[in-house]
Amino acid sequence: MPMTVIRLRSLLATCVFLLIAAGQPPVDGTVAPSTASASQPASIPAFQVDPFWPQELPGDWLLGNVVGVATDSSDNVWIIHRPNSQRGAENTPPVIAFDPAGAVVHAWGGPGEGYDWGTQTHGIHVDHQDNVWVGFGGGLPYDLSSHATTDNAHVLKFTPEGEFLLQIGDFGRGTEGSGSTEFLGQPTDVFVDPASHEVYISDGYTNRRVIVFDANTGAYRRHWSAYGNPPDDGPQPRFTRDGPPPQQFNTPHCVGRAADGRVYVCDRGNQRLQVFEPDGTFAREALIGAELRNGTVGGTPWDLAFSRDPEQSFILVADGGNHAVHTLSRSTLEVVATFGRRGRWAGQFESPHSLAVDSRGNLFVGETLDGRRVQKFAPAN
Repeated sequence: MPMTVIRLRSLLATCVFLLIAAGQPPVDGTVAPSTASASQPASIPAFQVDPFWPQELPGDWLLGNVVGVATDSSDNVWIIHRPNSQRGAENTPPVIAFDPAGAVVHAWGGPGEGYDWGTQTHGIHVDHQDNVWVGFGGGLPYDLSSHATTDNAHVLKFTPEGEFLLQIGDFGRGTEGSGSTEFLGQPTDVFVDPASHEVYISDGYTNRRVIVFDANTGAYRRHWSAYGNPPDDGPQPRFTRDGPPPQQFNTPHCVGRAADGRVYVCDRGNQRLQVFEPDGTFAREALIGAELRNGTVGGTPWDLAFSRDPEQSFILVADGGNHAVHTLSRSTLEVVATFGRRGRWAGQFESPHSLAVDSRGNLFVGETLDGRRVQKFAPAN
C-alpha cells in the first residue's frame, strides 16, 4: 500500500522537493538529491505520512495524551504521555522510546527512589549525551497572587534506561512566582545547549518566563520574559492582535535553540514566536497564523523543530488550535507552507501538541487531548 501523500499549501505555489539532511539517504533507500548549500537554497520540506509507524504496542498498552516528542542520537523516537488520561492506559509506562522501525526499545517512568514524579507530565527532551529530560505541568488554573501549590512544578533528568540523575524544582510546592531562582511553576518544555551545558526551561502555565540552569548541577543561571523583560506576575490585558504587543509571556509553551545560537520561544497565549540571544537579549518576533484559519483554541504555536539542512532554513511549528503543522522561513519567520486538517485518519491531526525531526528529516508529531497518538511523516519524493 503506498503511503498517503500530504500536499503542502505553499505560498510559493510551486512544486516542493525532497528535503534531506546532508549525507543521509531517504527512508526508501533511493539516492538523495543534492543537499542545500549557500548557493542553492533549501527546498521547502514536503512530507508523506507513514501509516504503519509505530509498530503495535506490547500487550494491552494504550497511549494517553501524548505531550512530548524527541529524538536521540540513534534516531530513536521518545514520547511522554499521560496514562491517566485514557481509560485502559493506566498501566502503560509514561516514557516510551521507539527505534527507527517503530519497535519499542525503552519504556519506563513513574515514582522511584530519589526523585518526585508529578501528577501530570508535560514535555520531553533528549540531550546531546542522550540523557532524557521530562517535565511536569498541565495548565490547571492557579492563583498567581497566592502562588498556590501544584504537584507539577519540576523537571527530571534520566539516563536512557531510566536511571535518575537530576531534579530541578520541587514537587508539591508553590512556585514563589516568576522571579524565583529555585522553584518552577508548571514548566512546559526543556532544551539543553550542548556548548554551554545549560538547560533552558519554558516555565510555563503558572509562571511567565524562560529560565536557565546548569544542566549538570541544577545551579541557577538567568531568566527572562517577553522582549527580555523581567517577568511580572501581575494582571495582564487580554490578548488581541489589534492592541499593543504584550510585554510578558502568556503560556510560554516551548523553547529551542538553533545551531547559530538563537533561542526560540513559543509564546502560545500571545500567538507569537519570539527569538533571543542566549543571554535573553530580544532579537525579533512574529505573530503566527494570522493569515490562516481562525482556530484559536489554546493559542499557537505549541512546539517547534528545525529543518535538517545545514542552515536550518525552516522551522516546523505545531499548531494545536488549527490542528495543523506550519513551515516557517527561519530568515523571515513567515509561514511558507501548511499541512494537516482536523481528523483521525492517518495524516490528519487532533490537537498536535509536540513535534521532532530526526537526522534523516523524518517528522514525528504527538497529539494530545482526543488525539492520543504519535505519527511519522517521511520526506516526500
